[in-house]
Amino acid sequence: MDLVQAIGNTPLIQLKRVAAGLPCKVFVKCEHMNPGGSVKDRTARAIVLDAEARGVIKPHQPTPHVLIEGTAGNTGVGLALLASSRGYRLICVLPEKMAVDKRIALRQLGSEVIITRNGPLSNPVNFRNVAARMAGEHGYFLTNQFHNPANLHAHYGNADFPGTGQEILAQMDRLGEAIGAFVTSSGTGGTITGVGKRMKERDPAIRVVLADPVGSSLADWVNTGTLGPDGPFAIEGIGSGSVPSNLHRDVLDSAEKVTDAEAFAMVERLAKEEGITTGGSTGVNVVAALRIAASGITRGAAVVTIVCDQWDRYKSTPWMKAWMEREAASITLPPPLPPTP
Repeated sequence: MDLVQAIGNTPLIQLKRVAAGLPCKVFVKCEHMNPGGSVKDRTARAIVLDAEARGVIKPHQPTPHVLIEGTAGNTGVGLALLASSRGYRLICVLPEKMAVDKRIALRQLGSEVIITRNGPLSNPVNFRNVAARMAGEHGYFLTNQFHNPANLHAHYGNADFPGTGQEILAQMDRLGEAIGAFVTSSGTGGTITGVGKRMKERDPAIRVVLADPVGSSLADWVNTGTLGPDGPFAIEGIGSGSVPSNLHRDVLDSAEKVTDAEAFAMVERLAKEEGITTGGSTGVNVVAALRIAASGITRGAAVVTIVCDQWDRYKSTPWMKAWMEREAASITLPPPLPPTP
């Protein structure tokens, strides 16, 4: 087995404490257990293998092909693993709001890191615009996770690599559990669209629900057809003021808005009550999933969501540092030793 084969086939587990007392079960797909620690490993694998199959890039060349991506960090980590194992050079363009932990991890994996000013997609300094401009100027391969259909197919699946949706359906079948709803957030749209399409092909009654941070425009777009206000939020890697082409509204049934505070509180609960160490986007997912489960609209069928990534890449963020400082302050130190006679 090589790195490509090691991606996917992640566990599916039931949330028993944070979901206690709800009218249906809630399960999480543990994508933080991929080699690179996030669901985006699947995206990276699909994009690289698709480009190789089309002859756009070739592995292990004397002069390595250069890949470039505008990333919140997780896709960059997945691409860095693939680049290292297949002999590519990788450039990651990140907005400055992303955690310092991610910048350091990407450098440790051998990637070049460029940090841009925060700005909407309409601004030339936006990280995605900078990546696209550099690709055009230098002839780099723009992996383009927001619009590359290989991203969506990573979660829909194919004969060579079962997608996230296929895996969830098979795992729930083995457990003898029916799926009433699939709930997750959107960064690029690949996960929710790919999994949602696969699930609705099996059973059109399965509800597909977008979990969206307050401040993102996407929840209003799902619920009303019109993008909502584009405001600030601290959650990384999800939400947007524009619609990526991998996010298909016809797959989505509704959307739930989740605040930063709700998400971060759920991250702490997941660690302490379920043993799941993850980041803020997973907090958004689980809060929304619990709401759907509590609503009763699945009529007893289970709700499934995604654990997006590991908590190790958020230790430098204000919300994680506040949590760490609070826990450190609660530790009782032993009394000093008596003086030696």
